[in-house]
Amino acid sequence: MKDVIKYELESHQQTIEQVIEQIQPQILQACEMAVTTILAGNKIMFCGNGGSAADSQHLAAEFTGRYKRERRGLPAIALTTDTSALTAIGNDYAYDRVFDRQVEALAQKGDLLIGISSTGNSANVISAFEMAKEKGCQTLGLSGKGGGKFAGKCDLNIVVPSDITARNQEMHILIGHIICQVVDDQCG
Repeated sequence: MKDVIKYELESHQQTIEQVIEQIQPQILQACEMAVTTILAGNKIMFCGNGGSAADSQHLAAEFTGRYKRERRGLPAIALTTDTSALTAIGNDYAYDRVFDRQVEALAQKGDLLIGISSTGNSANVISAFEMAKEKGCQTLGLSGKGGGKFAGKCDLNIVVPSDITARNQEMHILIGHIICQVVDDQCG
């Protein structure tokens, strides 16, 4: 058991070190995208599947509630939370459409869509990116495992340098929290 714990902690630490070395400039760019969006009076939308859906909900709540300090609520929404919309769209169209239909209905020019996927291959997130671009939104991907099909589908794709899903998910929430901190500092 101790070996497993040590291995997991060391694997996490190695991934953090790679993030620090390789993708700090992209994280800065993501922070700038979020700050620009909020300061312009627009909203941030989040989507993803499974653990990435949970991360979407978590991060949207950090904006609408608060992150570390008391401040006004900031406009953000997780497209993963409305079970009626998800099941109706999935049933009437296809699961690949559950996010793009919501983007079509809710997005306005200048909004930011953040799509999260450990592999960068989630078809429904890619479809949401395409709709967001049609609506004049910026698009930010948080991915891993080489970035997958997110490449070229979003304005910025932050690719965590790991092939391990758990490490990608851990870094996605860390990057999300960094964005929250910068937004708090700049927009609160």
